[in-house]
Amino acid sequence: MNFRFQNLLGAPYRGGNAVISGDSLLLSPAGNRIIASDLINSRSITFPFEAASDLSRLAVSDDGRLLFAADSTDKGRVYLISVPSRAILHRSTFKKPVSAARFSSDGSLIAVGLGKLIQIWRCPGFKKEFFPFHLERTFPDFSATVTSFDWSPDSNYLLAGSKDLTMRLLSLKGKRSENKPFLFLGHREPIVGAFFAVDKKTGTSNRAYSVSRDGAIFTWDLFESTDNMDIDLDPVSPDTKNQNLDADDNDNNLIIKFESPATKKKIFEDEDAPSKPSWRLRKKNFFMQTPARLTACDYHRGLDMVVVGFSNGVFGLYQMPDFVCLHLLSISREKITTAAFNRAGNWLLFGCANLGQLLVWEWRSESYVFKQQGHYFDVNCVAYSPDSQLLATGADDNKVKVWTVSSGFCFITFSEHTNAVTAVHFLANNHSLLSASLDGTVRAWDLFRYRNFRTFTTPSPRQFVSLAADHSGEVVCAGTLDSFEIFVWSMKTGRLLDVLSGHGGPVHGLMFSPINAILASSSWDKTVRLWDVFEGKGSIETFTHNHDVLTVVYRPDGKQLACSTLDGLIHFWDPLDGVLMYTIEGRRDISGGRRMTDRRSAAKSAGRYFTSLCYSADGSFILAGGNSRFVCMYDVAEQVLIKRFQITHNLSLDGVLDFLNSKNMTEAGPIDLIDDPDSDVEEGIDTQTRGKLGQDLPGSMPNQGRPVARAKCLRIAPTGRSWAAATTEGVLLYSVDESFIFDPTDLDMDVTPEKVEEALADDQKQRALLLSLRLNEDSLIKKCIFAVSPSDISVVSSSVPFKYLQRLIEAFADLLESCPHLEFILQWCQELCKVHGHYIQQNSRALLPALKSLQKAITKLHQDLADTCSSNEYLLRYLSSVGTKV
Repeated sequence: MNFRFQNLLGAPYRGGNAVISGDSLLLSPAGNRIIASDLINSRSITFPFEAASDLSRLAVSDDGRLLFAADSTDKGRVYLISVPSRAILHRSTFKKPVSAARFSSDGSLIAVGLGKLIQIWRCPGFKKEFFPFHLERTFPDFSATVTSFDWSPDSNYLLAGSKDLTMRLLSLKGKRSENKPFLFLGHREPIVGAFFAVDKKTGTSNRAYSVSRDGAIFTWDLFESTDNMDIDLDPVSPDTKNQNLDADDNDNNLIIKFESPATKKKIFEDEDAPSKPSWRLRKKNFFMQTPARLTACDYHRGLDMVVVGFSNGVFGLYQMPDFVCLHLLSISREKITTAAFNRAGNWLLFGCANLGQLLVWEWRSESYVFKQQGHYFDVNCVAYSPDSQLLATGADDNKVKVWTVSSGFCFITFSEHTNAVTAVHFLANNHSLLSASLDGTVRAWDLFRYRNFRTFTTPSPRQFVSLAADHSGEVVCAGTLDSFEIFVWSMKTGRLLDVLSGHGGPVHGLMFSPINAILASSSWDKTVRLWDVFEGKGSIETFTHNHDVLTVVYRPDGKQLACSTLDGLIHFWDPLDGVLMYTIEGRRDISGGRRMTDRRSAAKSAGRYFTSLCYSADGSFILAGGNSRFVCMYDVAEQVLIKRFQITHNLSLDGVLDFLNSKNMTEAGPIDLIDDPDSDVEEGIDTQTRGKLGQDLPGSMPNQGRPVARAKCLRIAPTGRSWAAATTEGVLLYSVDESFIFDPTDLDMDVTPEKVEEALADDQKQRALLLSLRLNEDSLIKKCIFAVSPSDISVVSSSVPFKYLQRLIEAFADLLESCPHLEFILQWCQELCKVHGHYIQQNSRALLPALKSLQKAITKLHQDLADTCSSNEYLLRYLSSVGTKV
């Protein structure tokens, strides 16, 4: 099956700036990917492309069509992205880290801060060009890193704030030599935000705001010495070598004018000549959050409001220019790293990188519109619900999250565990979830009431690393890391029923047989054991291997058992006869990627093995993943590699490159492992300690290192049309590629889209449907389905060949999720089952993925209609009772 990347779940917000495009589209960086969240429809989509490394800066045009993204490396890789098509239009490299970026008001220019420089680039269009980015102008006068920008409404002026405590007004009109920057002085700490304010009556920019890190906001007014003159924003250019600063204290307003001797002489010669305008400091205000520092801010011109966020998790909303506090609330105890308005100004966006959280707050109603938080540490396990609509995840942050697969949103988080969650498992009723943790507990969660209704413990503390439950949901089993035992509990009573002993190593794999009550377990003692849990006979079969066994899975029909070992092999056993059927050698398939600490090349490095296996719904292929950036798909019958998926291309992770740059190797080791005491990185993934990469020395500090690319857990949905991988960057979802695919062996000269249209025009609905199925084009198949009248459905269904049943059922499942003609599609399904019921029953294994997709769609519609009908029924009862009383 042709799988492609669909979505990314559980990836936390690691830092950088998130933006809201238009009124309701939230764009946020997630590693080297970009996630777009529709705040109105509650749907999250991940852009299908990957950047070379983690993204840190985003800027969106005012019309919401273009997105500028820059990574966090010193190479300054940037990407221009089309938001509607979610595709990269242009790539470029600025060779310096991008500290700030902002589109002009008309979208034709983009200002980019590159360290101490500001470059103005002509924004590329939608046409392919040899060099799409054209440099318009460079401003090199800054003495520290540029932090923020704002454009004037006419895109002729730019306000820029920097860490040198100044804000500067830059003009793009006229010659470069005549347009020297105008300086705004007075701040005592670096500038965080610089903004133009617009006069609503005239539409001109006659006021500006500057916000510094110490919580000071200065209001600047455009001052004119002559009343009857047109406002021109060109300031008097300061002479950096010889300048006079005139300060007049008039009503506590500081008037700052920069005049060079040449300009002053000319004015004295012609006193009637109008002087150019300057800016004056009108007011100083302070947010008073000492000792917290202001870390994020944004300004909305239409409402004349400023939103600020502080390092103590407090945010404030202020009405300018009177500095009236509308809201001052705390959302966490961690630093707010990004703050932004939406276009309408009614929603506020905040991000906390140390929590991995993004939230959108509506300040008028004081309610949350969006509140999502990914797993801050690595995701260890995933599990699909029986209907494939939900996905549960457990991670090292001690939390269990449940996601809706279709929307990509997390709707419940369970945080009762006190240590890392190592395994999750859905019960067959689809409404209960089990989780095992290193804290020594196995917990059962109710997905209706969102509570922990059962907790399974042991007489002495144990660390659980594997979990399984039988199909009836009456027995729960968990394997331990320290005592090498398997504990068995009763789900109804919560009592410990039995302790299975016999393994000599950690039990990392547990699974019940789909056809009987036999439990299979794998351990680091190089064995796989089969247990009869209900009869109490203990271990009834033992399969020995030459190396440690890492995981074990049953085929869906229960007639085959697969396990992976430490030497990179996959062994397939017959559990009924107890014989080894065949072996797949996957060491070369999973090899690749050299880590910073590896002494050997990627081709010669050892230690690559599979830690997770998962059969497809029909058992024809198996997915395998481990401590590598690859996930392998094997054909079970032929024992051959079908496809290899690379889960990431992110160079910010370790183990992605096959060849390392020798320039990064020093006498003290890799340069990336040497701590930089002058680094100003304070949030995000760099603060996570991923283990000590060297031996402890007196006085030494542990190095954070870089996270390693790997896949910890793989699960295929019961429908067989998607699978999930718990990776370093989050949970990657892959689904069947629904693009145009056809079978060329089933085509001839008469099978064309034009022939389908001709058949429909001639009222030959049966022939048109068969031609569209042979072409396998989704749009044509659906068009032919709707062309059949309800009275002819039974006749057309009987003429469908057996080999096209799966494709037709898949089309029905897709239509049920998006089509309003519910009764029509259900009638199709009913007639198809009546005519071809015997064939479907005989070939249920091959048709299982399509049938489960159809069942999933029907179940979802049934639940939605049941809720609606119940609500209408109660409403009608109420109205009838009120009518009788009246």
